[in-house]
Parts: sequence; C-alpha cells; structure tokens
Amino acid sequence: MPDKHTKPIHIAVVGHTNTGKTSLLRTLSKDRDFGEVSSRPSTTRHVEGVRLMVHGEVLVELYDTPGMEDPIALLEAIEGIASEEHERLDGPARISRFLTTPAASTRFEQEAKVLRQLLASDAAFYIIDVRDPLLAKHRDELTVLGNCAVPLLPVFNFVRDPAANEDVWREALARLGLHAVVRFDTVAPEKGGEETLYATLATLLYPHRATLQRLIASHAEDARLRHVSALQLIAELLIDVASCRKQVSHAETRLQDAVNELNERVKIHEQRCVTSLLELYRFDSDDIHAAQLPLIDGRWQDDLFNPETLRIVGIQIGSGAAAGAATGVGIDLMVGGITLGAAAALGALLGGGWQALRHHGGRWLGKLTGRIELSINDGILRLLALRQLHLLSALESRGHAALLPIHQFIAQEDELRAGKLPPSLRRARAHPEWSSLYTDSVTDSARHIAIETLARELESD
Repeated sequence: MPDKHTKPIHIAVVGHTNTGKTSLLRTLSKDRDFGEVSSRPSTTRHVEGVRLMVHGEVLVELYDTPGMEDPIALLEAIEGIASEEHERLDGPARISRFLTTPAASTRFEQEAKVLRQLLASDAAFYIIDVRDPLLAKHRDELTVLGNCAVPLLPVFNFVRDPAANEDVWREALARLGLHAVVRFDTVAPEKGGEETLYATLATLLYPHRATLQRLIASHAEDARLRHVSALQLIAELLIDVASCRKQVSHAETRLQDAVNELNERVKIHEQRCVTSLLELYRFDSDDIHAAQLPLIDGRWQDDLFNPETLRIVGIQIGSGAAAGAATGVGIDLMVGGITLGAAAALGALLGGGWQALRHHGGRWLGKLTGRIELSINDGILRLLALRQLHLLSALESRGHAALLPIHQFIAQEDELRAGKLPPSLRRARAHPEWSSLYTDSVTDSARHIAIETLARELESD
C-alpha cells in the first residue's frame, strides 16, 4: 500500500546530556561537521536539524535537541502544576500547560526546547549511553518524555564499550513499556545498523512505513555504489603500479635516481587513492593518524618501501635477483643481453643491497648491454592492496562522530599476503601502456576493463 503521507517524517533526537545525540545525527547524515561533538556535557544548546533526502525529496527530518539536565526537578514541576489546578489532564495537555509557565523560559529553558520539539514530531529516538548506570533521573526523564505521547524508540549507544550495561537498561525499559530497542553505536555502527534502526522505527510508525522503506532501500543502494567505486579506485591504483615499466641507463647514479623517482611516484599515487577514498566516504585527512602504519617510525609514504614493513606484515619477498632488489627498494630489474653467469652474479650482488652495488656495481654493470627496465615487485603490490582494502573496511565501519583517527592499515586477507596475485593484476605486467605513473591520463579501453575486472576479483577475495 502506498504511503498516504507526503510530508517528511519529523523525528526528535532526545536524551540525557552527553549521550551521543549529535553523534547520531552526524553518522545518519554522514556529515562529520554537523553540530559539535566533544566529551563536555550540554554541548547542544539549541534545536538543530538535518534532512535525509531521496532523489531530491525530503523523506525524514531529524532534530537534535539539548540534553535533559534536571529531569527529577522537571517532573516535580510538571506534576505540581496539575496538582495546583486540580485538573485531570492527559500527558500532552500537562506538558503543554507547563510550557506556558515562567519556569519553561527560565530554569527549565533547555528542557522546554526538547518538549516543544517532541510535541511537534512524529516520533523520537531516545539516545542512551549504555555505559552509564541506570539512575532515578533516567526513569523520571522517560516519564516526562512519555507524557508527550509520541512513539519513543530507545537507541543504545556505545554498545561496543566493555563497560556497556545493556541488560540492565533493557530490563528497566521493559518495566516502562518500552520493549522495542535498537543497538546503534554512533562511533562504530554495525553493518546494517541503519537499516535496523529505520525498520524498527517503521513498526512504531505504521502509516509511514513505505517512506521509511524507501529510505532504507536508497541508503542500501548508496552503500553498494560507494563500495563498488572504492574497489575501482583501489584497482586503478594497483593496475597503474603493476603495469609500470621504466627504462633507464645502467649507469649506477642514474639507476639510483630512477629507482627513487619510481618509488616517489608510487607513494604519490597511493596517497591520491587514500584521499579519494576519504572523500568518497565523506571523511578527511584528520580521520587518519599521522603514523598510519604502527611499524617503524615512518609515516604512510615512508613505510611503503621499507623492507622491515614487508617483513612485519608477513609478505614473502621471494628469491633471486628480484628478491635482492626488493630487500632494498622494492624494485625489480630486467636487463637485456646479459649471460646467465652475469645474471647470477648480479643477483648475488643485488642481494647484498645498494651498499654492495656501490662497491662492486661498476665492474658488473659494465658487463651489461642495453638498458635496464624497472618495475614494482609483487611484495609492494601486495602491501598496497592490503593497506587500501583495510582502509576501505575501516571507513565502512566508521561513524562520522568518531573522534579518534584510524591507526592501523594492515588487512587480514591471507590470499593477498601470500597467495597468487589476482589474474588481472598479473596480466597488467605485460601492458606498460596501462600505467599512468608517468603520464597525466591514460585512455585505453583494455585498461578500463582490467580495472573493473580487478575490482570484482578484489571483492571476491
């Protein structure tokens, strides 16, 4: 049956001070700049709202409200008015009568803002910090809110904290007739958390269920499209790096310069991918700690080509000449026109790192003919894939109210760490024309197909 209501659903977000009301609106609206989030009490002093839209139509309006600072005294004031006037008023009438008194604009000014918004709303999310002990003030607060006769859905916040008291809160809410409860951690919401929140609300707002179902379906599709776009960004980075081939002179100084330049270009492209992922999920650089890999002492870019990073992450470098180069700089070298004996000797030389190359490199490099071709080895490709996929996972499980930055960027995909690289990535090795590391843009339909194929392979893994 189509929804008969064309006006947006108005939802008040209410609760005690400092329970995460503003945090909920940040996460639901995916706007990390909404309101002010901090550990200080009573941050919100006025009613503020956000709109949730689908195809340009406003379906839901959420209103952040001040915290209820003194519910015990507030309930006494409301009951005292009814007692003095000797009238048998229902809940909403008692609240309306209280809002006309001087106390509503003086001592209880903040609470009055909450009650006015609640009376004007279709429903309310009652935010509970389940780390808090259940006190008399919470019961009185719920009694006052219940007098407004508006459907109230308790939302458990900070449920992942070890100090959470969910069972105590559930029992107390049940005693007050509130049996429908939703777990929604505003800092780290569970997958499907929004869908559960709105679906539960739909059971309390039956006439509005079609509108809420539209919102659920739209958000699910948006999440799917973001995920697909994120995998394509990661796949593009990996294809660019895997397909890159750089030919240089075999002169030692030029080789070292070329290696350094290639390393830097890979770092820049990875940082671009990180920035794009943050923008896609509506976060910014503040959401990432300055030392993203808690390994050595470096930052994100500095750790990428550090051999200790590969060792700690558990990425096998391999064996032979390529392994020797990877131990130092993460670069594979391909040299044309050399004998097997010279190749073996070069492999041993590179195994000693650049220090050995500086001492003996002149004699051996003099035996080589043609030019040297540089490419990024598999170990660095694996590390790039692991870091980006872990960042993606962290962003998809991060609420927009989170204050602590993401610290660690090592995923657990064993297949990427030690197994075969995805077929599309191995295929890219033979197509240097696919790489944009040394050019502004690449327009190649085969490259585009490879990126989309790799994105699906990463999803499958």
